[in-house]
Amino acid sequence: MIARQLLGTAQAPGGEELQLYAHDRDFMIVLGRNELMSTRMRGSEEALATMTLARLETPAPRLLIGGYGMGFTLRAALAAQPAVQVTVAELVPEIIAWARGPMAALTAGCLDDPRVTLAMGDVAALIDDAADGTSPRYDAILLDVDNGPHALVHEQNRRIYAFPGLRAAKAALAPGGVLAIWSAGRDPAFTHRLEKARFAVEEVEVRARPNNKGPRHTIWFARPA
Repeated sequence: MIARQLLGTAQAPGGEELQLYAHDRDFMIVLGRNELMSTRMRGSEEALATMTLARLETPAPRLLIGGYGMGFTLRAALAAQPAVQVTVAELVPEIIAWARGPMAALTAGCLDDPRVTLAMGDVAALIDDAADGTSPRYDAILLDVDNGPHALVHEQNRRIYAFPGLRAAKAALAPGGVLAIWSAGRDPAFTHRLEKARFAVEEVEVRARPNNKGPRHTIWFARPA
């Protein structure tokens, strides 16, 4: 049996420790006893990008992705749309250091793509900037910063899924824009909250693995109504 190898640690906001492990040819990032992400489970993160782009009509969409994770959503967006411009918000510096270090082969240079802008910080701040006109609005905002609205990795992210965060996201979207939110599972209460915030909501279940196997994850595609 091949043992997991600890490659690095990082302090997450709130003081908990993130751990990067290698297991054979796979990588995983763990918080406490919870595996947050793994190279074995990339299908739904890739679908977050491709399914969002399929719902946009603009030929050169401007995306905001929060956060980087292992880069599956970013790489899928770059591969699917040559004219895309992507801003990636990542709060934990070590995540990017791991992407450029132990996981450099997986990263495949995506962070250095001229279509990509890396913003170290809270994605909520970038949403607020676009909402108040400090920066241009986005054609799509793709959020994968927690295990879902009901399973926060960082307590400070609660605002993103509450009415103030949803109102800011709506204001940060360009006409015809899409707010796409990834979750490890269904959350009927959050679906209702999106609708109450005056979004037209499409809820889709996507398999975690690219071969259409593994757990079912949820993606909400929400358009201002």
